[in-house]
Order: sequence, then C-alpha cells, then structure tokens
Amino acid sequence: MMTEKRILSGIKPSGELNIGGFAGALSQFVRLQKEYTGFFFVPDLHAITVPQDPKELRERSRHIAALYIAAGVDPQKNAIFMQSHVSAHAELGWIMETISHFGEMSRMTQFKEKSEGKDGVSAALFTYPALMAADILLYQATHVPVGEDQKQHLELTRDLAIRFNNRFGDTFTLPEPITEELGARIMGLDDPSKKMSKSNPNGNSYVMMLDSADVIRKKFSRAVTDSDATVRYDWENKPAVSNLIEIYSIFSHLSIAEIEQRYVGLGYGAFKKDLAEVVINELAPIQEKYAEIVNSEQLDVILKEGATKAAHVANQTLTKVKTALGFLLP
Repeated sequence: MMTEKRILSGIKPSGELNIGGFAGALSQFVRLQKEYTGFFFVPDLHAITVPQDPKELRERSRHIAALYIAAGVDPQKNAIFMQSHVSAHAELGWIMETISHFGEMSRMTQFKEKSEGKDGVSAALFTYPALMAADILLYQATHVPVGEDQKQHLELTRDLAIRFNNRFGDTFTLPEPITEELGARIMGLDDPSKKMSKSNPNGNSYVMMLDSADVIRKKFSRAVTDSDATVRYDWENKPAVSNLIEIYSIFSHLSIAEIEQRYVGLGYGAFKKDLAEVVINELAPIQEKYAEIVNSEQLDVILKEGATKAAHVANQTLTKVKTALGFLLP
C-alpha cells in the first residue's frame, strides 16, 4: 500500500533518559531519518497507564522532546510531537481495542511484568498495546524500530491490521520491524544481567544523558569487569566487558574488532578511562543543544508544527477507518 518509507517511534517520558535509551532508540532515530520519513513522538498517553506526578510529567515530556532535537533528529524532515497533541491516537486506540481479543492482551509479557505484585492496576495498562498499535497504524508506518521487549507488541499490531483489513478492506499498511543487535539492550554497569535503569538503587549502575563529565568518569571507573583483564567481546563468558565494548562502539562509531585490536595487551584501566572520554565527547554537544532548547519557545513551535504535520497524516487514516467501519462522517 505504501511507497514512501515511514518509521514511527518514541521514548516514553516515564523517567530521565540514560545512555541505554540513547543507544537503543535515540541514536537509531538519527541514523534512520536519512532513509525514512520519521514520525517521532513523545508517548505521554502511554506514560499515564501508571500514576504520574503532573509537574514531573510535563518536565520529562519537554526533556525527551528536547533530547530528540539535541541528538540530531531534524524537525524540518520529520514530525516531532506529543502523542496527546494528536487526538487521533486516542480515537484509533479505542477502535483497535474493539477488534482486540482479551486473550491476546492477557498474553502480553510486559503487562505481566508491570502488574506483578501490585494491588491496583489500571485497565489502561492491560489494553495499552491496542493504543500502541494505533500509534503505528495511524501513520501507515512501513517500518518500526523495535527492541527485544517490543517485538511482541509489533506482532500484535500486525495481527490487528490484518484482522481489520480482512474484515473491512485494505486500510492499514503492515509494518516491518527494524532490529539492531548492537546497543539494543545496554546493561547496568554494576550487573550485566540487568538492563540499565535509573530504578536501580545503585547510582553507579547507569549513566544519564545529562550527567556531567566528572560523574561519567567516576561511574565508568567503577564499572564491573572480570578477572581476565582482556578486552574481548564475548557475551557468554565476559558479559560485563562485552557490555562496555558495545557502549564504546556506539559512542565512538568504531567496530567491535577495532576496539578489541586497540586494547590488545592493555588492561581494563586504560579501556575504561578511554570509554568515559568517548561517551563524554559524544554527549557534550547534545547536552549543550539540550540546555539551549529545553525551555525555549523554539521547542514549543517545533512541537506545534510537528503535531500539525502528524495530524494531517493521522486524520487521513482515521477517516479511512471510520468510512470502512460505516460511521457517519461529519
């Protein structure tokens, strides 16, 4: 159905962004915009599936949007917008719920993980994969960057699109996944078996996008390694070092082989010291641009223009959907 290559992706404003989010999402956005027309949104409707402090949500939403731009996502080429600024998301989200099956939602592993052990869980946390499907299908996205934890949701999106198309005629494009192994899952600096996350009580386990140079140096100097003292990429036998090598590769743009060769005969001390500088150098211009734009009117204008661009495309899809369903159009 689509000839133009489009991508849809976003980073939820549920917390500050760490370098794992940069590696697994933001840096991909910057690369992919060269090949695709991008719709990069801040999924604030998804954020409220769990309780949020309104003041913090507003601040984090600006924080994420500003980081998109600071990292190099071009607002002239792409639509950068807040999910809640395009009402078609919520409207198509409801329609997607009506063709979703309870059993499908019950099998979503993220719901099981996020609801486990909690007394009060919102119904939205259970049904939000239908809204996620709507996010993608609204823009007739041909491709979606996905990490390991999102593959199941994209499969559901495709299933719902096929179901709708079979019942009501060709309406939705079936999105294909874009998966990148390198950087898809950056692990904690203190424990390579757990994903890097600010929820970790050990503050040295993660590096935030806005951490100062001195803090970054301190955190990498304390990163766990192993007793082998060889800089070698081997997730099975050397997970902690392999995690650090992946971070080095993403931030330096060097291959794994080049990094291994560079540190032949050198210990972990030199490697971790250089790694910190590589990350600092890559983040410095992003942090500078972020500080310039985060509280500016320019960001408001970009988000408003992005929402207008996005709504133009989204409303065309929504009209097709309503017509296919037999709704009376205004």
